[in-house]
Amino acid sequence: QVQLVESGGGLVRAGESLRLSCTASGSFFSTYDMAWHRQAPGKARELVARITNTDGVVYADPAKGRFTIARDNAKKTVYLQMNNLKPEDTAVYYCNAMNMGRPYWGQGTPVTVVE
Repeated sequence: QVQLVESGGGLVRAGESLRLSCTASGSFFSTYDMAWHRQAPGKARELVARITNTDGVVYADPAKGRFTIARDNAKKTVYLQMNNLKPEDTAVYYCNAMNMGRPYWGQGTPVTVVE
């Protein structure tokens, strides 16, 4: 069982930055592929960025050039640095871990971007 706890969401103005954090339980964090997804009101959940256990990264198009995903295995934490935020980035952001093919999800942290 993997438990994920996100933090760092909030209300910001367009153009500002936020850093989300997700800390995992368990002893095998370094073996997990980690990702951030988001779900805007009335929309399906979508991938934002993924980082593999070998530090390979993938970004969805809306995140390219503005967001950076990183991990600290010693702290069992994955981060999402979000710069130049836009109102369309408003969503609940969820941390995801893949462990032996099984997905785990955090409870989500809300991000609201206003003009």
